[in-house]
Amino acid sequence: MTEFESLGIVGSGIMGSGIAETAIDSGHEVVILARTPQSAQSVLRSVQASLSKRVEKGHKASSQTEEDLSRLSVTTEIADLSNCDLVIETVVEDISVKSRIINDLDVVCKPSTVLASNTSTIPLIELAAKTKRPEKVCGIHFFNPAPVMKLVEIVRTLVVSDETIQRARRFALECGKEPVEVSDRAGFIVNALLFPYLNNAIKMLEMNVASKEGIDTAMRGGCGFPMGPFALLDLVGLDTALAILNSLHEEFGDPNYSPAPLLKRMVAAKMLGRKSRAGFYSYEN
Repeated sequence: MTEFESLGIVGSGIMGSGIAETAIDSGHEVVILARTPQSAQSVLRSVQASLSKRVEKGHKASSQTEEDLSRLSVTTEIADLSNCDLVIETVVEDISVKSRIINDLDVVCKPSTVLASNTSTIPLIELAAKTKRPEKVCGIHFFNPAPVMKLVEIVRTLVVSDETIQRARRFALECGKEPVEVSDRAGFIVNALLFPYLNNAIKMLEMNVASKEGIDTAMRGGCGFPMGPFALLDLVGLDTALAILNSLHEEFGDPNYSPAPLLKRMVAAKMLGRKSRAGFYSYEN
């Protein structure tokens, strides 16, 4: 028996599909809440395609894939999450959107349900305050791509219960991840350290110190990073990067967190990286 027998995921984007794949692979029953029937079918196809690639590479048996997919369902009705033991929201990094969703989940879900956010920037206490169960609200922050990345940040607010944190930790372990507990502050561990680096890479490009290709090559070859800062920014999403930097700068006031002007202009131009097929690099296929 798993820690949470049934898992709900709000959001049908990259993180939602990635967490869903990770969870069904570890034996959890998963329901994904999407905004439209089209996005519901899209996220289902995304999970199917990802599992098929693992079969092609010999990392998974086709029979196991069929069994995994039998544990996954999609819906456009929030009421279908009412019996879930854990619900993780993975929507856009906008506090008004996340607050509305957490409030709606608090009304719909059974009293014992743990409500979690995959946010990397928004204070969890502000979301917990929107509910009648603040002791059952925490952060469960997966990293992209969720099926591959080992780390999960378990975020402890001032009012969450020890039981909730321990259950979230056990869930991460069941998913084959390495959970690290962190206090409720903007950026937590990884993004608080990572995004000044990414931001300063953009500023270096603005100053014509080197080309984006040169900077990426230097950081791969000189620091052993799997990808350079511009390739990583495109993977994360430039709009997400801007939201994270704005949140960090608002909380700490550190100039290293002040978003580079080029980043702001690229987001305004809808050049968001891989998700829009254009960012620092082009993605035609």
